[in-house]
Amino acid sequence: MTDLWLISVPLDKTSLTSVEKLKHTIAKTGLASCCKFSIPDLKVGILDSLLSVSDDLSKLDTLTESVIKKTCQCMKEVMEQANDKVVENALANGVDLMSYVTHFQWDKAKYPPALPLSSLVDTIDKEVSQVESELKSRAAAYNSAKASLRSLKHKQEDSLQTRSLNDIVRSEDLVVSEYLTTLIVVVPRGIYVQWERTYESLSQFVVPRSSRKLYEDAEGGVFSVTLFKRAVCEFKAKAHESKFTVREYSSDLEEKQQLEMRQLRVHKKEQYGIFVNWLKVNFSEVFVAWIHLKALRVFVESVLRYGLPVNYQALLLQTDKKRSKKLREELTSLFMHLDPTAAVSKKDVSCEIPGLSQQEYFSYICFHIHTNMMEIH
Repeated sequence: MTDLWLISVPLDKTSLTSVEKLKHTIAKTGLASCCKFSIPDLKVGILDSLLSVSDDLSKLDTLTESVIKKTCQCMKEVMEQANDKVVENALANGVDLMSYVTHFQWDKAKYPPALPLSSLVDTIDKEVSQVESELKSRAAAYNSAKASLRSLKHKQEDSLQTRSLNDIVRSEDLVVSEYLTTLIVVVPRGIYVQWERTYESLSQFVVPRSSRKLYEDAEGGVFSVTLFKRAVCEFKAKAHESKFTVREYSSDLEEKQQLEMRQLRVHKKEQYGIFVNWLKVNFSEVFVAWIHLKALRVFVESVLRYGLPVNYQALLLQTDKKRSKKLREELTSLFMHLDPTAAVSKKDVSCEIPGLSQQEYFSYICFHIHTNMMEIH
């Protein structure tokens, strides 16, 4: 799995020398790839507001990542684990996620740099919260349509007690006249002999030798029997006592069920298209918001850590799990001068650093961009 680290170091002479050494080392050893991560000049505001924004950004980062994961998971479920389709649809501004991050450009129209930092945070917060809320309702609506169709299919296909009789009963199997009618009866496999011996005695108005086996499966058989209409209620009651099930059947009822099935299929297909399109659009929106949020965090923590005037450089490092330990050691060695206390246990240090109480502390600023959404398996 890929590791993406968004780091920030001040633009002092020593740090710039260290950055050049870093670029030289990773080019020579293949430890990582490195590119500049461009963040515009944002409004700093006062220190108190920066501390508050730092805390808000940390919480919003967690929420946004959670919403991205839920949206991606929903996409996988709706597309029934067709990962190639998920990869095709899980894009950011029309490109694959890794390309979007490595070629990041701040969207000045959507997130104007001249706005106060708190306003930018509010914009992202509202956007993410709205997607999270709408995702719940849309997923519930889609799952309801899917469940209704599954339930009807189960009824119509699985059990002889409930399945559609449309492909079992033909018009020539039925006797329908002014006085006579044909009933459809489900007989469990183990009591066929009992049916043959007793069906004529379930009412004195049963037509002798009128029973025909129309269909059978592992569960049992579907039989027809003809009798006088006035004996239907009596026959049903006696059949029930003998564990024979009389199915309600009419061509109108079957047609109605088939129509319902067709309508549910069409409804699910429509819902699928609408929901997939919504997931595609909003996955992109939230992912884009998340990377802007990471950029905001880098800016705020750079000001808090390195001071004013704003003078820092953000870099995106891309490595893999096998090389990440070696890369971390290289970074620690190169940027130790920024804060020698970083060598102390993070338990002793990190809780004292504004905005970093939930994050591992290094001498340089570092934010991890989790790539499990980008490497969809």
